[in-house]
Amino acid sequence: MLIFENDNFIVAIKSAGVNFHSEEKAGFVVQVSEQLGIPLFPVHRLDKMTSGLVILAKTSETAAQFGKMFEERKIDKYYLAISMRKPKKKMGWIKGDMSSARRGDYKLLTTMTNPAITQFLSCALRTHERFFLIKPHTGKTHQIRVALKSLGSPIAGDERYAQADEARKEERGYLHAYALRFTLNGEEFTFVSPPDKGERFVSAECRTQLETWKQPWELF
Repeated sequence: MLIFENDNFIVAIKSAGVNFHSEEKAGFVVQVSEQLGIPLFPVHRLDKMTSGLVILAKTSETAAQFGKMFEERKIDKYYLAISMRKPKKKMGWIKGDMSSARRGDYKLLTTMTNPAITQFLSCALRTHERFFLIKPHTGKTHQIRVALKSLGSPIAGDERYAQADEARKEERGYLHAYALRFTLNGEEFTFVSPPDKGERFVSAECRTQLETWKQPWELF
């Protein structure tokens, strides 16, 4: 779903369960490119299980601009997640190097050579549900999923990092790219898009909490 378009880039919503790049069938980038009838350039990506906001550049020059902005941490990103496990701490920072583990998994280390850095706060929703608002300060593969697992709170529906039998009972992986904030060519842009799929994300308790998280950049 397209939510913004100008001469330089578009912002669209990726659904959970959709591959970002094409595999057996057309991925998200190809689908949106075909929908608009123009080639688009990805400047960041979301895991298959993750829904939410995605920036796609219209030109290679704009893509290079965004690439530099991401590299210099000039784009603020905010995510939502739900876990069925209580975290070791309710808010704060998760820092550490990440390394490959088995079957394409990653794990968090105690070393700090080139660390993944994640900031978060959380609150209780319904019984056993813990709701997280997350700001990653780096962009490592599976960073948020590994960070929450390290807290003892793997994301509900995450078949890779949560208990697989429990995860399969969920209708989706509960990770959503919620908000973006950046300045491009002197103009400030802000996008906020709450999740609209997944029973846990659309519950009354979740919606009520999101009212207090409508401007996440004010909370970090």
